[in-house]
Amino acid sequence: MERLLQEFIIKSQEIIKDNLTGIYLHGSAVMGCFNPEKSDLDLIVVVNEPMTDGTKRSFMDMIVELNKMAPAKGIEMSIVTKAICKPFVYPTPFELHFSVAHLGWYNDNPEDYIQKMKGEDTDIAAHFTIITKRGKCLWGLPIEEVFAEVPKADYMASIWDDIAEAGEDIVDNTMYITLNLARVLAYKKEELILSKKEGGEWALDNVPTEYHTLIKSALSEYAENSKEKYDFELAKSYAEYMLNEIK
Repeated sequence: MERLLQEFIIKSQEIIKDNLTGIYLHGSAVMGCFNPEKSDLDLIVVVNEPMTDGTKRSFMDMIVELNKMAPAKGIEMSIVTKAICKPFVYPTPFELHFSVAHLGWYNDNPEDYIQKMKGEDTDIAAHFTIITKRGKCLWGLPIEEVFAEVPKADYMASIWDDIAEAGEDIVDNTMYITLNLARVLAYKKEELILSKKEGGEWALDNVPTEYHTLIKSALSEYAENSKEKYDFELAKSYAEYMLNEIK
């Protein structure tokens, strides 16, 4: 991971040049629970001014190549302009985004991707919150100079989008939804900014004991790459309970 990040920093400087404000790491890599089999590598790139399509194309070619070195879930990266970071703008405009989910689109039609992969993303409020609370500046201006505090309402709206359909989603993605609900409730009750692992551990002290078996199984799967067997009726009951608590 360190070699990948160093390559990313060097090549970003070469491509974006003086327009590069900074590169910031967030997610599990800064929260003490990075797992190469379960985690992606989360990055925010900040630029002074909007990028040209040519620069975006060069940047995308670079990141697609570096993604071959990435952990199982790949790189997830957004580029934003400095102007929307402080004061914070929500929903947050972005210049460019990459994740492995969009790799096929870019490979098939890069020009279409460059033209259309821009807009607004509510998830960025959550990313910025983690950056300001626990993130790491890999290169460029310090975090406190670039990012404003994200209003609580914007952060809550951002993380709610990720769990709003938990009642249905928990059957298909039990580990992720179980732990994500826990960290959202931890924020709602105590304003804690937690990783999925930390959220699960918090839930064992703050959620009824009938759900502890489920939570422990999710923590085990997350940490040890084990394949757990879940009681889906219990999982759905847990999701209903947690959503009601969060609401």
